[in-house]
Amino acid sequence: MKSNKTSAFLIAAPKSNSGKTMISLALMKTLVNRGITVQPFKCGPDYIDPMYHTKIAGRTSYNLDSWMASEEHVRSVFEKNIPASGVAVVEGVMGLFDGAQKDKGSSANIARLLNIPVILVVDAASMAYSAAPLLFGFKNFDKNIRVAGVIFNKVSGESHYRFLKEAAEDAGVAPLGYLPRDERLSVKSRHLGLHLPNENNQELFTTAAELVAKHIDIDRLLELTAKTEKTAPANPPTQDKKLAIALAHDEAFNFSYAANIDAMEQLGTVTRFSPVHDKTIPAADLLWLPGGYPELFARQLAENTTMQQSINEFIEQGKMVIAECGGMMYLGKEIIDESGKREAMCGVFNISTSFENKKLHLGYRQINRDDFELKGHEFHYSNLIQYEPSSINIEVKNARGIPVEMPVLRYKNCWASYMHIYLGEEGKLEQFLAKNFGEDWQKNRH
Repeated sequence: MKSNKTSAFLIAAPKSNSGKTMISLALMKTLVNRGITVQPFKCGPDYIDPMYHTKIAGRTSYNLDSWMASEEHVRSVFEKNIPASGVAVVEGVMGLFDGAQKDKGSSANIARLLNIPVILVVDAASMAYSAAPLLFGFKNFDKNIRVAGVIFNKVSGESHYRFLKEAAEDAGVAPLGYLPRDERLSVKSRHLGLHLPNENNQELFTTAAELVAKHIDIDRLLELTAKTEKTAPANPPTQDKKLAIALAHDEAFNFSYAANIDAMEQLGTVTRFSPVHDKTIPAADLLWLPGGYPELFARQLAENTTMQQSINEFIEQGKMVIAECGGMMYLGKEIIDESGKREAMCGVFNISTSFENKKLHLGYRQINRDDFELKGHEFHYSNLIQYEPSSINIEVKNARGIPVEMPVLRYKNCWASYMHIYLGEEGKLEQFLAKNFGEDWQKNRH
């Protein structure tokens, strides 16, 4: 049944690994099954959860990150994309108040900024009435955040839920139901965020949605989170679309922020292509190689020598290239897997990326150069070997302003690093191109 109203809420939790992603996806699927339009969002810099959101909701999921972008931009992205009637579901990140510095960039920060209620997900596997002080604390810690309801996860049954329901009521938080402890979920949920949504995991979400429909009061949830009005954001200024942009997008390269793609489409025509399957890149002024899993498709990428040659020729012609993380790996000499097997890549940079002694590199990153601030996120397990320092000296810092080691590579008009950069804010992509490619950007602009 379709709703004529709009609801909006943020799914948060006291800590990570409480079940936010599972419950967010199951709620989205349940609402879609009811014929309700669902617009998904994701707090923070994650690239994989939004892919699941988009697959289930049928609408592009947008990141809402108040560290990588301004508060005005975050509001604009949210208001521009919420449906006139339907439900906006924002999946939080980590614990409700966990941010880059205190709660900066946290789920709480986003809830305050957008003035939307929070639905808490509490892992109740080893908890009963002790949920009351936990919920009371989260409800009252920040009076600018409205904790409207709670969904309990990993509940052993109705008798267990009765204790939890009483705890929620005594804490002043509406109990909305629960997701039971179920082996069909616990076995597979470990893989969320590791495998991509086009793989065979739809049965998992169908099962979770069935459990949500049975044990969670969806009508009460929508009633508690109804929005009174939708504020129409100002339309961005129109620009002459003269830039031809080739965006790598396939099973190996798919970590693109939705707002980055919007920014590309403001500047020109975006053509998607596959470094795995296509023979050459499409005609373009700008080539964008995003992150992804090139290591899983290293053999196919190595065998596609005509694509590698096409990319090398493009770069030698002095055309503009942005390569993020997996895109940078592809432009190196080779990728080495965990067993030591080597596959030849494009060879633009004299680097190799290896998974033999893999180590997690994770965190926000910022670069300040010539009065231009670039922000993004680093997340990878590979290491650079045979690395020779770049010809440009760029200092990279984390969210606390502490210098970190993250090379930025440059060859002709090719810019590459491990950072997934966020250029979705109005005018940011233009500024990046102007600062890094100067006269060549101006040539392509006119």
